[in-house]
Amino acid sequence: MRFIYTLLLALAAPFLLFGLYKKKPGKPDIGRRWREHFGFVPSLDVTSPLWFHAVSVGEVIAAKPVLLALRAERPDIPIVVTTTTTTGAELAEKLGSGISHRYMPIDFGFAVRRFINIIKPRAMVIMETELWPNTLSEVKKAGVPVTVINARLSERSKVRYQKIKPIFRLLSSNIDHIACQFDEDADRFSQLELRNDQLSVTGSVKFDLPEFDHRSPTANELKAMITHRPTWIAASTHPGEDGILLEAHKQILQHQPDALMILVPRHPERFSDVAEQVREKALTVVCRSKKEPITAATQVYLGDTMGEMMTLFSVSDIAFMAGSLIGDKVGGHNLLEPASLAKPLLTGPSFYNFQVIGDQLIESGACQVTPVDAEHIARSLIALFNDSDDRQHRGQQALAIVNRNRGAVANTLKVLKPYL
Repeated sequence: MRFIYTLLLALAAPFLLFGLYKKKPGKPDIGRRWREHFGFVPSLDVTSPLWFHAVSVGEVIAAKPVLLALRAERPDIPIVVTTTTTTGAELAEKLGSGISHRYMPIDFGFAVRRFINIIKPRAMVIMETELWPNTLSEVKKAGVPVTVINARLSERSKVRYQKIKPIFRLLSSNIDHIACQFDEDADRFSQLELRNDQLSVTGSVKFDLPEFDHRSPTANELKAMITHRPTWIAASTHPGEDGILLEAHKQILQHQPDALMILVPRHPERFSDVAEQVREKALTVVCRSKKEPITAATQVYLGDTMGEMMTLFSVSDIAFMAGSLIGDKVGGHNLLEPASLAKPLLTGPSFYNFQVIGDQLIESGACQVTPVDAEHIARSLIALFNDSDDRQHRGQQALAIVNRNRGAVANTLKVLKPYL
C-alpha cells in the first residue's frame, strides 16, 4: 500500500512543487531553501529539540500559544517548527528566541530520514490533522514519538477515511496520541478504530488567545482614521467570495453612505487581484501595504499585509468570517479571533471545519448564518449597524463563549509533559 502511495506521490510531486515555488505577488520567495523540502536542512546549534509541524499560516497562528507556553515553562528545551509553505515560514520565523524554523520535507522516505538524522528530534508534535503516511512511518522507525494536538475530525472527513481504512491504518498505527479539540472529534476517531488510550480531549487551543492590546499605536492610528464610521470586516476571503461581499457593501452604502468595509484576502498572492476587483465594482480602495490614509472618500480598506488580522478586527464593528460562502471547498475559518474581541459575527453556511465552535456561537446568538447572497448579507449587516445594543449584546455573548472554553493550552502541555 505504501509503495503505491509513494509512486502516486512521485507522479504528483512536480505539480505540488510548482504550486509551492511559483512566484506570486505578495507571496514570500523560498529562494535557495527549496532543498529543505528534500531533507537538506541546516543543522541546529542545539540538541534534541521538540519538533512541531504546522503546515501553513493558520496552523502556525494556532500553535503560537502552545509554543509560547512551552518556552515559558521549559526555556531549556529547544523547539524547531516546520512549515510547508513560505507564508507559514514567514510567521514561524517571528516566534521568538529558542524557536527555529525549517521547511518540512516532502513525504518521501529518503527526505524524512535525512531530516531526522540532521535534526534528531526528541518528539514530533503535529498541529491539527496534517498526517502523511511516509513521514509517520519514518518518524516511528526512528523511535520518535508522535502526538497530534488540537486535532479535529469532521463527519465528512471521518466518512472519507472509512472508505480508505487501509490507508488510515497506515497513519493511525504510527501515532502515539491524539489530543482532540472536542468529544465529537474523539468519538469520530474512535469510530475509525483508534484505541481509547490513544485519545484525549483537551479543548481547542484557539480559545486561548493572547490578550489583545487595544492601546497599541497601530490600532489607535487606525481608529483615528476611521473615526466613528460604521465598519465591518470581511476576513480571510477566497476566490468567488470577494464579489459577493463587495456587492453586499455596495448595497450597504445605499443606506449608510459612510460605511467602511475592511477586506482581507486569505492568501497574499491574491492581494493585487482583489484590489482590482474592488475598482471594477466602482468602489474607492485604499491599500494598507502602501500606508495610505483612510479618508472620508474611502469605501474599502484592503488588508494586504500579514500578521495584522487582530488589529483589523479590533477596529471593526462587525466581523464576517469568509471561507464559508463557497460550498464545501474550505469549510470556514477561525471565528474565535473576533469573538475574543467581543465582535458580533456573521458567517456563510459552510463552516464545518469549526462546526462545534460555530454551533456554540450561533446558539448563544453571537453569530448569525447568512445565505450565499449579497442582499441577505447586506440586510444582516445593516440591521446590526442600526442597533448598537444588539451589536454589544452579541459581542459580549461571543466573548463569553471564548472565556468559558479557555484552558486548552494547559491541557495540551499535560499531554506533552512526557517529552519535556
